Amino acid sequence: MRFKKIAALAAMALWLPLGASAQGGDAAAASYPSKPVTVLAPFAAGGTVDIIARLVGHKLALDLGQSFVVDNRGGAGGTIATAMLARAAPDGYTVMVQHMGLAFNAGLYDKLPFDTARDIRPVAYIGATPNVLVVSKSLPVKSAAEFLAYAKANPGKINYGSGGVGSAGHVPMAVMSSITGLKMQHVPYKGSGPAIVDLMSGQIQAMLLTIPAVMPFIQQGQLRALATSGAKRSPALPELPTLEEVGVKQFEYEPWYGYFVPAGTPPAVQQKLHDAVNKALQDPEIASKLREQGLEVKSMSQQQFVDIVARDTATWGAKIKSLGLRGE
Repeated sequence: MRFKKIAALAAMALWLPLGASAQGGDAAAASYPSKPVTVLAPFAAGGTVDIIARLVGHKLALDLGQSFVVDNRGGAGGTIATAMLARAAPDGYTVMVQHMGLAFNAGLYDKLPFDTARDIRPVAYIGATPNVLVVSKSLPVKSAAEFLAYAKANPGKINYGSGGVGSAGHVPMAVMSSITGLKMQHVPYKGSGPAIVDLMSGQIQAMLLTIPAVMPFIQQGQLRALATSGAKRSPALPELPTLEEVGVKQFEYEPWYGYFVPAGTPPAVQQKLHDAVNKALQDPEIASKLREQGLEVKSMSQQQFVDIVARDTATWGAKIKSLGLRGE
């Protein structure tokens, strides 16, 4: 416990604000944005990150008078887009929308073309959403309790898919398997889309996915939803129990989403972007559309978001190393 506290404090220290000229920063913020802003999305179009980037970006464009152009740069668990952000000019004209996978990557990869804490600066928290455990309709289980019992009675016979080794669909399932002692086989795909297709056809049996990614398939009866991964039931799927309710103790997974900029971006520009995002989240239409995605929207200070990212980088990094997981 003492080690974890020291690790968390050390990680938070690395996320302290970087210095910048107050006069230059204020001048930059006064005119920001004076040209279109590129919004890096580390995953394919149509996914949760992409949907959020476009919804919030549209509102930012209306409020700030410049386009926020989403640029989908998927691959390598989000590290390709993150490396692009780290190399971008620190002027606020290249930003990134990313989820908690950013915290995973620091533990998954021995060598990255960037240092997460040194080169990337969290700016604005958007919200968090639990994931949902879904199974193929061909699997003979109708509830989460039945799933756990079946998996225990049939070690190695359940194949769960993900968007790749170390992805947001892989790491939490590996942790859950470790907690419960279940023996399930991981089948990595190049993106969650192909995995969902195989899940519906019964080629694989289970996945832990963001609610927006599978809600249409749940509603159409193509997949069976069993439980959600948050601390409490999701308003988007209130009839489903949490995994903790059905006996998966000390397991909580509610990935956050937020805006990031290159370290060294003037603090005044960071503040203007932070304030604009929080204003967008207060718009009833935007908030409603994000809730439809299963996202619990919440405004917080930039420092609170910085602390969350630092905490999760340390906590999930320790879990990833303990399980011996490595990114591709």
